[in-house]
Amino acid sequence: MSTTTSSGINGNPSVTELVSGIVGDVQDLGMQHLALFRHEVKEDVRKASDAVSSLAIGLAVAQVGGLLFCLMLVHLLSTLAPNLSLWLCFGIVGSVVVGLGAIAVMNGMKKLKSIETLSTQTAQMIKDDAKWLTPPK
Repeated sequence: MSTTTSSGINGNPSVTELVSGIVGDVQDLGMQHLALFRHEVKEDVRKASDAVSSLAIGLAVAQVGGLLFCLMLVHLLSTLAPNLSLWLCFGIVGSVVVGLGAIAVMNGMKKLKSIETLSTQTAQMIKDDAKWLTPPK
């Protein structure tokens, strides 16, 4: 009869070594999936930050330019329609500007909502890894 060594019978790996190798591989795969998950979360945060920065800068510039443009439009409307009082000219121009501002804000919100917060495929891989790593009940 042949003797059994730590490498198994006749140099073949033992069942314990095979199982420990599989467990090690699953752990490595789990760590790789977590690294991918962290990378995707960082990327999502960067995209959201870029979107918010663009919205803030755009709103600030639009406010200054819009204010000056609105004052010009009010006086233009008052000049073209002298029978309208100045307060009514301000109301008309203000209503138009508020409508345009609402459209711009809705577009910005749509952009924010379009950012995926987590890849569905990555989330499924992490769930599958967790199933493999947890012992059966």
